Amino acid sequence: MFGYRVPAPDEAMLISGGRRGLGGAPFRVVTGHGKFVLPVFRKVRFLTLSMCEAEVTETCVTKQGISLHVRAVIAFKVGNDHESIINAGQRFLSDQEQMSVLTGRIFAGHLRAIIGSMTVEEIVTERQKLAAEVLDTSKVEMAKIGLIVDSLQIQSIDDGDTGYIAAMSAPHKAAIQRQAQIAQAQATQAAVEKEQEAARKQAEYARQTAIVKAEYSAEVDRAQAQAAQAGPLAQAHAQQEVLAAQTELAERQAKLRQQQLVAEVVKPAEAEAERVRILAAAEAQRMKIQAEAAASYDRVALDRMLIDQLPQIVKEAAGGLAGANVNVLNGADGLGEIAAGLVSQGLTILDSVRQNLNGGQDTDGQRTKDNSGNRADLNGLLQLRSGKEGPSEDNGPVSLD
Repeated sequence: MFGYRVPAPDEAMLISGGRRGLGGAPFRVVTGHGKFVLPVFRKVRFLTLSMCEAEVTETCVTKQGISLHVRAVIAFKVGNDHESIINAGQRFLSDQEQMSVLTGRIFAGHLRAIIGSMTVEEIVTERQKLAAEVLDTSKVEMAKIGLIVDSLQIQSIDDGDTGYIAAMSAPHKAAIQRQAQIAQAQATQAAVEKEQEAARKQAEYARQTAIVKAEYSAEVDRAQAQAAQAGPLAQAHAQQEVLAAQTELAERQAKLRQQQLVAEVVKPAEAEAERVRILAAAEAQRMKIQAEAAASYDRVALDRMLIDQLPQIVKEAAGGLAGANVNVLNGADGLGEIAAGLVSQGLTILDSVRQNLNGGQDTDGQRTKDNSGNRADLNGLLQLRSGKEGPSEDNGPVSLD
C-alpha cells in the first residue's frame, strides 16, 4: 500500500519528520510491525538489530612486564529496547560499519587494562576470568552507545620470542611426556605380555597338537604291529598246540613204556628176589630143624632125613611155580604171601610125617612100620612137582593155601 512501511524482523524502523520520539528523540522507533508513513513529509531509515562481530588483536603488557599478543573476538548487537536503538541510531545510523570498529577499540583498551593487572600464569590459566572482567568493565560504555555484548572469546595468547609461556609449560610438558612415556611403556609391556601370552597359547596348542599326532601315530603303529604279528602269533599258537599234543603223547608213551618195564623187568625181578628169599628162609628153617633134631637123640636119623628132604620139598614146590602163570595182586606183599604159603605147606608136610611116625608105634614103643615104608610115604609126597603131579599145564592161576 502506498506509504505503508514495515521493518524486517532484525531491523528497527526510524521515522523522522514528525512528532519526536520517546524521550525527546528526533525520530520514532518502530519494531515488529508496520507503520503508515506520509510521503514527502516523513523520512524512514532502518537500523540493523542483527548480530555483529568485532575482532581485536592487541599487544598487551602483563603485570610482570611481559608482552603478550592477544587475539579476541567480540559478538555484539544493538539492544532491543527503544533507548538502545535510539542511542545506536544517533551514532551509527549513517555509517553502521563503525559499530564494529568502535567496539574493537573499546575492547582493546579494556583488554590492555585488565591484562596489565594480571600475571601470565593467571592470563593463561584463567582466560574465562579475563573475558568476564573485560565484559564487566566495558558494559557501561557499550550501553551508552546502545550496544550489548553477547560474548567475548580470547582466541590466542602469544608471548612471541620470550619463551615465557613455553618455559612455564615445560614442567607440565615434562610431566605429560613422562606420563606419556609411562603410558607408552605400559602399553608396550601390555602388548609384549599379550604377545607372550599369545605365543604361549600357540606353543601350548602346538604341543597339544604334537601330542595328539604322536598318540595317533603310536596307535596306528601299534595297530599295524598287531596286524603284522597276527599271522606269526596264530602260527606260534598252532605250533604250541602241536607241541602240547606231542608232549602229552610222549608222556603217555613214557607211562606205557614204564608200565611195560614194570611188567617185563620189575615184576620178574621181584619174583626172582622173592624166590631167593624163600630159599633162604627154607635154608634157615632147615638149620633150625637140624638143630632140633640134634637135640632129640631117638629121632636123629629120621629127622635128618626129613630135614634133608625139606629143602627139596620146598624147592620142588617152588619149581612148580616157575612155568606157572601166577597173578600177583599186591606186588611184593603177594609174593611174600606165596612164599609163606610154600614154607607153611612144607612145615605141614613135615608135621604130618611126624604124626604118622608117632601113630605107628605100639604100646611097647616098637614101630609098626619099618623105615622103608616111611621113606616110601615121604618119597610119595615129594612127587609134588610141576612135571609129575600138581597143577595142569594150562598155565592157569595157582593158589597155595
